[in-house]
Amino acid sequence: MTGSEAEDYSQPILPGDAPSDYERYINTDALLALQKTSDEWVHRDELLFQVTHQSGELWLKLAWCDGEEATRLIEEGDLRGALRLLRRSILCVRFLVPQLEMLEQMSPWEYQEIRKVLGHGSGFDSPGWNELRRVLPRLGQAFHNARREAGLSLRDLYVQGRDYEQLYQLAEALIELDEQAQLWRMRHYQIVARVIGDSVVGTQGTPVELLGRLVTKTSYPELWEVRNELTALSKASS
Repeated sequence: MTGSEAEDYSQPILPGDAPSDYERYINTDALLALQKTSDEWVHRDELLFQVTHQSGELWLKLAWCDGEEATRLIEEGDLRGALRLLRRSILCVRFLVPQLEMLEQMSPWEYQEIRKVLGHGSGFDSPGWNELRRVLPRLGQAFHNARREAGLSLRDLYVQGRDYEQLYQLAEALIELDEQAQLWRMRHYQIVARVIGDSVVGTQGTPVELLGRLVTKTSYPELWEVRNELTALSKASS
């Protein structure tokens, strides 16, 4: 191939109008148009508020999609493949927690201007979070079915964990995912309390104190309870 026939890597080859293949594939024009423009802001921190929540929805989308695929893999007996995807889901939720700290960079008084244009918008309506809540019980059920097929109680699984390594690792992945979700709830409550107060009513008519009560909610209480059984078992056998 002569120099004149060499491919020009400076020119995009994917379909679209954006000036580069990166922009065309990532669809940056549409992505960066999802935020209000400066002439639409009631306060400039609307950009911070929207970017924080929109990027969170993207991580949640990956978290629940990988969790759903992990469920299918467990049902098919591919525990190793499920574990790989669950580790990614855990990372997604873990990324959400420090991201919330951006909201603490808003002035509590200036945020009140943004709050006026949120309508009835509330984190309770997050499609990503609600999809994750839908997937978590099915994921847990798939795990318990696999455990029962192995003829193991939860306690036995932990006691004999080295003999059932993948099932044990799967149990630990589930509780870590549950733990990260709990940490997100806790951090979310703390930030809401810091920004608007802990004795007020949210944009959807829900008292902020309700968020505080949700902090202790878990998706897999049985995985937490088995720790108590193991401690009791250890004491009884000593």
